[in-house]
Amino acid sequence: MGDYRQSITVDVPPALLFSYLADVHNLPKYMPRLTSAEPSGGDKVDVTARIDPEDAPEQDVAGEAWIKVVEDGKSLEWGAAGPHDYHGKLHIGPGDTERNATLVVELHTERTEGDQVDRGLQETLSGIKQAAESR
Repeated sequence: MGDYRQSITVDVPPALLFSYLADVHNLPKYMPRLTSAEPSGGDKVDVTARIDPEDAPEQDVAGEAWIKVVEDGKSLEWGAAGPHDYHGKLHIGPGDTERNATLVVELHTERTEGDQVDRGLQETLSGIKQAAESR
């Protein structure tokens, strides 16, 4: 079981970063294994990901997740059903200038591979930074 937290500075104003991240269609642009994300009513999102398990060939898997946009706090909450109790929050705040933002990710999962989770978080934050800054 673990709780994880990482942050990154993104050279995009906070309001623009929030708008970009709040659009679920952008998820595959910065989530490394995600290949599609489609809203399916309310907070629900149908997702497809390309995975490469150690004991099986690379494959696509489909699932359902949820994303809640919290306008007042400039944050997003998300999660996915499954055995790992996977959920988290993205917080978007001001950076050190008005032209950049601080993005903080908090994640909770019952998975025990802490190093792998930390690497995945860093990969996702880097993906968000690259995708948002190149828009």
